Amino acid sequence: MDSPSLTIGRLAGAAGVGVETVRYYQRRGLIGTPHGAAGVRRYGKAELARLRFIRHAQRLGFSLDEVAGLLDLDEMTDRNAARKAALDKLGEIEEKIHRLETMRRALADLVRCCEAGPGAEPCPILHTLSGVEELPLP
Repeated sequence: MDSPSLTIGRLAGAAGVGVETVRYYQRRGLIGTPHGAAGVRRYGKAELARLRFIRHAQRLGFSLDEVAGLLDLDEMTDRNAARKAALDKLGEIEEKIHRLETMRRALADLVRCCEAGPGAEPCPILHTLSGVEELPLP
């Protein structure tokens, strides 16, 4: 696969994405659109590596805009910038985890109230969601 030899379908399959995903990334400027003979575009190792990079970064929570910034970095000279991007993302993920844990505790409390309360009273879950009582969320 030294020379461009993959069709868009084979490239997509090798990267574990759909053809429309490849086209979308091309429209976003994340990967280039090669020119091919007789209208048949061929892709090579570089495009496959770039697609895999994008997918790995997305699995770590990076948005496509953030991925575009990462793609602009040089792995030999931009270590500090890459580390800062990773630390920023880690901070965002930790904040999301904190918010989700707060939501989980609030819902668990509502479920316990519902299970413990007598059946003649209003449902504490629906009562709380109606806005009568404030939810303890951030």
